[in-house]
Amino acid sequence: MFHWYRLVGGASEGARVFERDGVVAAVVPAAPERAVVNAVLYRSADGLEAAYDELGAAYEEIGAKWTVWVAPGDDAAAALLESRGHYLDARPMAMARELDGVERPPPDALANWTAEGELAAVGRVNDRSYTFGTDSFSRSLQTLPDGAAHVYVASDEAGEPIGCLTVVDHHGNSEVQLVAVVPEARGQGITRRLLGHALADAAERGSETSTLIATPLGYPVYERLGYRPLERVAMWERTPA
Repeated sequence: MFHWYRLVGGASEGARVFERDGVVAAVVPAAPERAVVNAVLYRSADGLEAAYDELGAAYEEIGAKWTVWVAPGDDAAAALLESRGHYLDARPMAMARELDGVERPPPDALANWTAEGELAAVGRVNDRSYTFGTDSFSRSLQTLPDGAAHVYVASDEAGEPIGCLTVVDHHGNSEVQLVAVVPEARGQGITRRLLGHALADAAERGSETSTLIATPLGYPVYERLGYRPLERVAMWERTPA
């Protein structure tokens, strides 16, 4: 996730990566209302505390909602954030699987898909899939360096994107991000099949593991694909004053 947020911190106009000792954050003025892109990761609670005031000023400058990903049992970080006005917004599940023995879906399992999709399609599908009522994913995901991510998109018969995900390889692991299916196309196994192709491709590239953060909607899909739960991570959010 550290690697992913470094990419998010360069994916739109004005975005930047805030990095101090053990702390990495994406500051995304293109989508100040979206805390999941204006997000912070850290290695130690002490490092987070040392960087906090500077972090807070960076987000205050763009009027952003922002979140800090907190590991289970890190009571010191949780207490720090609560004292600074953060609240516990969600506790999604971190999941992982090994990629040995991964099986690609049959060729006819998903009719219209590509592993070379456009980032713009990923933004549109995520904006339609989550009920925030904005185009903030599209605004925050404008560009990535060549080869930084593998973009998978499934489309309907008319060629309209209806499902997507991205895969980012880093040190032998393939991190899955931005999984989404538009509401009218759910229940057709699109994510399961698209991710099946993505995992098979990752294994062929030499990745040994894959990780992701699962929402309650996605958890059973990932579990059927061989992901195992690791631990729940906490998202401590803060809204602008």
